[in-house]
Amino acid sequence: MTDQSPAMELRQMAMQALIEKDPDAKVRLTQSLQTQLSTLLIAPDTILEEPRGVPGCPDSPELRSHLDVPKRSPFTAEGLAALLHSVTHIEFNAINLALDAIWRFDGMPQAYYRDWLKVASEEALHFSLLRTHLQGMGHDYGDFPAHTGLWDMTEKTSGDILARMALVPRTLEARGLDATPPMQAKLRRVGTPQALRAVDILDIILRDEIGHVAIGNHWYRYLCQKRGMDPLTTYAKLAGQYGAPSMKGPLNLEARRYAGFSEEELMLLTTQGQAGPTADPECANLPKIR
Repeated sequence: MTDQSPAMELRQMAMQALIEKDPDAKVRLTQSLQTQLSTLLIAPDTILEEPRGVPGCPDSPELRSHLDVPKRSPFTAEGLAALLHSVTHIEFNAINLALDAIWRFDGMPQAYYRDWLKVASEEALHFSLLRTHLQGMGHDYGDFPAHTGLWDMTEKTSGDILARMALVPRTLEARGLDATPPMQAKLRRVGTPQALRAVDILDIILRDEIGHVAIGNHWYRYLCQKRGMDPLTTYAKLAGQYGAPSMKGPLNLEARRYAGFSEEELMLLTTQGQAGPTADPECANLPKIR
């Protein structure tokens, strides 16, 4: 009889990927977990102690307040690289927040952990695509200062999974759905091969991020139902309690619909952001998610 090695447990392994500092190693660990998912145990009821070094990040980029990160024109080579670097940094943080959602919150259905591993793996792909593109432009991740906005809210919501689902995927990440088409339009005006390649990468990111926001919406509503709470009023309360950023328009209404926002939610968000309806041809043929 041969000895069998004990199966690895997903939440423990996600924690190890989260605290990994080297970006390449973090990407490899994350994508390896997705590849091995069918062989991994998932222990939803295990309460894990937070390790040191959360999240694992390289020594650079230098992290600053978003107000202290200089703005550059993408119509210059340096400015274009800085813009793409900022998106690369967002995707790096998005890997970490998805891994954090896996290990930190116990007691959820196994589908929850599988969903967030899928998110982490896709964020790792986005980061790799952008970083490779930056390297082809003579730069690398870490060459420009970056801000901490996405991870700041991740930390604020570390004590409540309902707040995390409300304010990270369906608030901060959903803002990426709104920001991506205008960014692509600006890059098309820049018109260089590097800018147009970035447009193609952003197509991939937008497609996948609709799914990520949909996952946040799904689990937010699941938790509201489980706690007997109204999603609309609960969201407004959580946004105020945790200081969520104010809504800015215009909203990408089509992308948000595909991501599972209700018409009532979109009406409220549109009013708050004074946002007129935007028709996004990028989303016209996307399948409905959840």
